[in-house]
Amino acid sequence: MSLDLNRPIILYMHAGSGNHGCEAIVDSTLRLIERIRKEQGADTSLPVIVATNSVNEDRKYILGDLEKKGLCTLVEEDHIDRDFIAHVFYYGWRLITGDWESFLRYRFREVMKVYEEKCREKSLHPYEEGANGLKPLAVSIGGDNYCYPEMIPDLILAHSVFRKKGFETMLWGCSIEPDSMRNPDLLQDINAYDRIYARESITYNALLNAGIPADKITLRQDPAFELQRAEIQLPEWFKKGNTIGINLSPMIQERESKKGIVRENYRNFVEFILEKTDQNIALIPHVVWSSSDDRQTLQKLYDDFKNSGRVFMVDDAPAEVLKGYIANCSFFVGARTHSTIAAYSSGVPTLVMGYSVKSRGIATDLFGSYENYVIPVQEIEDPFALVRSYEWIRSNRASIGGK
Repeated sequence: MSLDLNRPIILYMHAGSGNHGCEAIVDSTLRLIERIRKEQGADTSLPVIVATNSVNEDRKYILGDLEKKGLCTLVEEDHIDRDFIAHVFYYGWRLITGDWESFLRYRFREVMKVYEEKCREKSLHPYEEGANGLKPLAVSIGGDNYCYPEMIPDLILAHSVFRKKGFETMLWGCSIEPDSMRNPDLLQDINAYDRIYARESITYNALLNAGIPADKITLRQDPAFELQRAEIQLPEWFKKGNTIGINLSPMIQERESKKGIVRENYRNFVEFILEKTDQNIALIPHVVWSSSDDRQTLQKLYDDFKNSGRVFMVDDAPAEVLKGYIANCSFFVGARTHSTIAAYSSGVPTLVMGYSVKSRGIATDLFGSYENYVIPVQEIEDPFALVRSYEWIRSNRASIGGK
């Protein structure tokens, strides 16, 4: 991030810290903003508002501590689906006027209110250039949000809301499927950002090939690579450097083309480790939302092998703590992108069960190719694909680095 940050900032499209990947992005970004402001000699007390889907989730984990330290103000978005009268009114308004942005203006109503209050406390106009000629900055922080077709309409509308308010806008740490660039509405929206940071080269090249001006785009690793790692007291069962970490998500299983093949691969992998090595296995959740809870899929895997005495569940914890566990693993198999980023950035040999450009792109930038490092879940037919890739990485680790 090389922008002048001596201005108010809003981070938006943060889904909540129950997804510890989302937490990791915001955590590392807030610390980065603080560091850059100090380097630039900027006012570190200028407002940084985090628009969040769930303040309670954020304050349960690390972002609440960062708020107390003055690095941000957490503001929960207004949830139109929880207000019957507002829902009916805005639905009718949108139906009559065609004003699709109205739902998003409602969503960010409280965010804007708190933002305006914070600006007034600093004698700043919330939506105009400051004395230094800089507009306030709105950062779309979701990273991989544009990978999900169902999210694109709201992303476009939210971006428009902030642009019309007078913000300079930035797309931060993004991954976008190259084929998505064929969508003219999406392409127009992406081109409307003032600055884009792509977190891997597949997205970066796709943006260039789609005609996005090169001076708008920067290739930069996901901010979560810089996430701090908590120093933790490992449980007795966790053999430091001799424990394999495993993350498995419901999302991966939903994307398999052959029903049950992902679970079969994971079961075969655990059996292989138990039979062929003396290593223990740590099952590590990274998303704990009720709608997509890694603990549900991991619990089934645990139940299959609990009698072995060598397979254990790690409890839910902040992203920095989970990174502490992952960093002490001898090897890591992950489905959630940011669980694998925690492993990559800690020097742990890593195998990804991936489904999108983000996993392919990150592995390609790290190793020159994603082959053998990423198993595309849509293509799996071999029930031993995970075992075979694990053996390849282990046999080639001297040439690829890691522990």
